[in-house]
Amino acid sequence: MYKHMRGYDSWDDRHATMKSSSIFRESSEKTERWMVMNKGRLSPFLLSSLCITLFFTGFFVYHQNPFISDQNFLTLQPLIDPECDLFKGHWVPDKRGSLYTNSSCSTLPDSKNCIKHGRLDRDFLFWRWKPDGCDLPRFNPKVFLRMVRGKKMSFIGDSVARNHMESLLCLLSMEETPKDIYKDGEDRNRIWYFPNHDFTLSTSWTKFLVEERERVDVNKTGTGLFDIDISKMDEGWFKGLPNTDIAIVSAAHWFFRPIFIHRGDETLGCIYCNVPNMTQFSPDQGFKLVYSSVFKHINECDNCKKDLVTVMRTMSPAHFENGTWDTGGSCRRTTPFGVNQIDLQSNEMKIRTSQIEQLEVITKQNQKGKKKFGVMDVTRVMLMRPDGHPNSHWGNKWMKGYNDCVHWCLPGPIDTWNEFLMAILRQLR
Repeated sequence: MYKHMRGYDSWDDRHATMKSSSIFRESSEKTERWMVMNKGRLSPFLLSSLCITLFFTGFFVYHQNPFISDQNFLTLQPLIDPECDLFKGHWVPDKRGSLYTNSSCSTLPDSKNCIKHGRLDRDFLFWRWKPDGCDLPRFNPKVFLRMVRGKKMSFIGDSVARNHMESLLCLLSMEETPKDIYKDGEDRNRIWYFPNHDFTLSTSWTKFLVEERERVDVNKTGTGLFDIDISKMDEGWFKGLPNTDIAIVSAAHWFFRPIFIHRGDETLGCIYCNVPNMTQFSPDQGFKLVYSSVFKHINECDNCKKDLVTVMRTMSPAHFENGTWDTGGSCRRTTPFGVNQIDLQSNEMKIRTSQIEQLEVITKQNQKGKKKFGVMDVTRVMLMRPDGHPNSHWGNKWMKGYNDCVHWCLPGPIDTWNEFLMAILRQLR
């Protein structure tokens, strides 16, 4: 049904590297054995010279920096021009398709398995993102796992953050089968472990990133109105940050509802509340307040690792047409949009801009700090993919008649996010 591609573009380079390394090791072992057998006959000067020669030969043959483990595997991926904007480009046809299929990934969640639930078209699988002026390297699970060996990566955000993690999990499972080591009672927080690479991948579910409380009526039923306090982080994810090496931070879709925004005991205003004598915030203004506080708390986290890497993913757009999620809206398109078909002044783009602006503020303040911040600017990229959602093909028995135009099919265009992630992590190393 799909093309199951597990080869690598740089096999010849990898084979040559392995061959030269094995030759060097064999030569080194012979030299060392000779030195041991003839140790008594060597003059101190000659012995020192041989040791120095062996050290510097290993230095240059293995890599420019032998003290960074597995860094030589990065040469399997093409270098990217640092001046190139990876997120400005267009989608082009790609005959190779995805690295995995809906049947080859054992961890693929049922609600994202669009093919299983009756999606008949396949064209949405055969497109590739092409930046203007450069190329985005294809995802290589072997290289990615080498890069994150011994690390802990956490996806922090709502269900779309979970969707992103599920895509990465499928891609990496083509190289190593992960172990499912934790799931909470609501199946919102998960931890997976790759024992061969000592790599931990997890999700930490949060609506707003900051502390929140839903207002309830007299029957203790949720009203859909929320109070959030931007001075406090949601402990559900923040308490785990000190054990994290790489944090992928995102949250967006819960902000489109009535929200009262507080800073401690001070009420700053509200979104969609229409309360007299109260400051009315647009969603993008609310995002500025929240993300400014989130980045500040991450940057000032004393218990966190000094070299913590934080990647902020911008808003992932929904594509409901002819209604909203609860009024019959759907997303039936089967091909991508062109650049001239998307609205660059949309609410999604305004929110994306506010997110990036707050990241730029903290990046300038942190120029001398060791913590690193990066941005995965997917909003414009994904505005062009109205064809990538499950629509009615998500198999939810409790919400029949409702279409999913928020999350993304697996496999599908969301897999490109992990090509972005790999490129960003390489740039931040």
